[in-house]
Amino acid sequence: MPGNLETPPPPQRSTIYDSEGGVIAEIFDQNRELVEIEDVSPVMIDAIMAIEDANFYEHGGLDVAGTLRAAVRTLGGNTQGASSITQQYVKNVQIEAATSQEELDEAREETIARKIRELRYAIALEQRMSKDEILEGYLNIAYFSDGAYGVESAAQHFFQVPASELELHQAATIAGLVRYPYLYNPRFFPEQTIERRNVVLDRMVATGAITEAEAAEAKTEDMDLELDTPPNGCVPSDQPFFCDYVVQEIEQDEAFGPSETERARWLRTAGLEIHTTLDPQTQESGQDAVDKWVPRQNESRKVAAEVIIEPGTGQILGMVQSRNYGPDESKLGETSINFATDADRGGSSGFQAGSTFKAITLATALDKGMPYSTSFPSPASVSVSGQRSCNGGTLSTWTPSNAGDSNEGVHNMVSGTKASSNTFFAQLQRRAGICDVMQMAERLGLKRADGTLFTENPNSLANSSFTLGSEEVSPLRVANAYATFASGGIYCEPQAITRIEDRQAGTTIEMEPECERAIDEDVAHGVTYLLSQTFNGGTTTGLGIGRPAFAKTGTTDGSAAAWFAGGTPTMASAVFVGDPRGPQQYPLRNVTIGDRYYGVVYGATIPGPIWQETMRGAHEGLETENLPSSPSKFGSTSAPRQPRPTDDASPASDPGGVPNVIGQPEAAAVAALESAGYTVNVSGTPIRSAEPEGTVAAVNPDPGTRLPEGATVNVFLSSGGGTADGPSDGSDVEWMPVVPATSLGREDDDQ
Repeated sequence: MPGNLETPPPPQRSTIYDSEGGVIAEIFDQNRELVEIEDVSPVMIDAIMAIEDANFYEHGGLDVAGTLRAAVRTLGGNTQGASSITQQYVKNVQIEAATSQEELDEAREETIARKIRELRYAIALEQRMSKDEILEGYLNIAYFSDGAYGVESAAQHFFQVPASELELHQAATIAGLVRYPYLYNPRFFPEQTIERRNVVLDRMVATGAITEAEAAEAKTEDMDLELDTPPNGCVPSDQPFFCDYVVQEIEQDEAFGPSETERARWLRTAGLEIHTTLDPQTQESGQDAVDKWVPRQNESRKVAAEVIIEPGTGQILGMVQSRNYGPDESKLGETSINFATDADRGGSSGFQAGSTFKAITLATALDKGMPYSTSFPSPASVSVSGQRSCNGGTLSTWTPSNAGDSNEGVHNMVSGTKASSNTFFAQLQRRAGICDVMQMAERLGLKRADGTLFTENPNSLANSSFTLGSEEVSPLRVANAYATFASGGIYCEPQAITRIEDRQAGTTIEMEPECERAIDEDVAHGVTYLLSQTFNGGTTTGLGIGRPAFAKTGTTDGSAAAWFAGGTPTMASAVFVGDPRGPQQYPLRNVTIGDRYYGVVYGATIPGPIWQETMRGAHEGLETENLPSSPSKFGSTSAPRQPRPTDDASPASDPGGVPNVIGQPEAAAVAALESAGYTVNVSGTPIRSAEPEGTVAAVNPDPGTRLPEGATVNVFLSSGGGTADGPSDGSDVEWMPVVPATSLGREDDDQ
């Protein structure tokens, strides 16, 4: 028979810590804390040997008399233990090492064969381990009743003292539990427990460990139990949803084990010390804000969720929502779904993000070299046609509308962002290319909360209103995209864990940030500049935090959901408010949340104050950092000149006809032509021209030609190389017809 028994450390509690070392949660299958034998009270050692194996230090692992007696009685049908401490240790090691029910049954079976196996292992074990090592292993692995594994946990659980401070009556009580931990459970059978304690005290007298007088005095002591079991798992944690996210990160990541089952076992048995990114100040600030504005047990059943991320590292500083953590979804204010994150990390299928996505369109336009002055007439509604999806298809004509007449007029990127004009951004998306906008979103780490990419999801590819946030995403992804803007274009994967110390294996896993450049630095700075202007007469006015910041509101069609996203150089955050039962079925209209009634909830109504209060509290004590200045390459930061009411001409037409854009860069020329009220078609075939390569070589019709509003002007770019050889008339020009618009719905603008 094999004699080499592996004796790994027994299962023990894993602990999750915040960034300052505070305990977030303990997670375990068995409540056990390992202790060295030097840290066990001598009276505890005397008690356990007296009742379990008085000759432990004399024999070689085999209690001959006890074993023969047990064998005889087993053959007669009456099973009995009578094993040495070494044999008991062997049995417990085999039970803990079992990986299947078959192995577990084999380790527990009451047969002669099992006894012989234990004897063989025990004898071999005594040849390679000292008595103190075996006793220490036994005291750590033994089950002491009522969920307490190991002597340290038992001392803490029953008497709230460490094993090193156990007194005689306490040690005798704990030692008496080992043989029959269920029969002598002090919680349910206190009288039997006291009787068993007294038996242990008598055995200690018999072995000479204590005197009869000491035993008599100990017998007069009440047990005085104050049962204390450490909270297990995320439910009792003060940061339950972040705790759950950390658990999901470990269980879903193949780097921590080949299967989810093995990863879950590792988490709950290896005694891990898991150090996380959670900042207590930020977390508390966020939790207070969501609880204040959307109380956990509000009768409207609305929920607020928020994530705060550090730019440049991706570290999650806070993750909160206005719910208690629990499994009963029917109970008011309770859920096990983390609405802050994606479905594969314990979250939902996401929520439409509204106008927070307009920042993505700005980034795409700037990335293509368009200046801030890129302008469009932005009336109450506009028809957008000719958009081509990433799969090559042409999207149906789309007619978005603004929420009111207050933001009509000619808008450029500065004024259009401040006004959050839907019709401006619809045209900017068309100019930038909707597929490019989707790809920009993915570069910034955005994807649908169900895990699919926008450029691969059929519903996304058929959706014209991407810039208005019609995709279902999580606050985590939106916050991280805004963190990428704040970092100057460096994208980092969201990170919750910084270090894992495996006490069983004696190893440490360092978790470094996973970062890469996603967009040009000037593009990121351009976006943060534009979004910073929303605090000056824009949709985020009055929601400043007393230091430089950038932000964007978001309200989806019909006020189904409301958002607020923004940041500083130090941190970025996204707030969602909506109804998890279905935002479209239960919109944010005519609702009472807490003690407040709201006719309509916009991004600035509830998400904005949550963001403001969170960021103020999170930044308290931090030095103020300025946002980067506006990159000069994007030109003037002024709003466009609006037509005077006395002008006879339509605001969308240029009384001077087609502007002369010959020699201008493509982006500037297109912006000027569209600002004049024309539709622009840029030819894909460059022509020879004396103008510099890439600039405008010719337009058709010619500059100065008067055309009706919305007519198409064809633009031809120069390939360089000398005199022009392009068309001098319209014979080779394919004119784009004006397609009648049909309404496909709209996204509400923020008020």
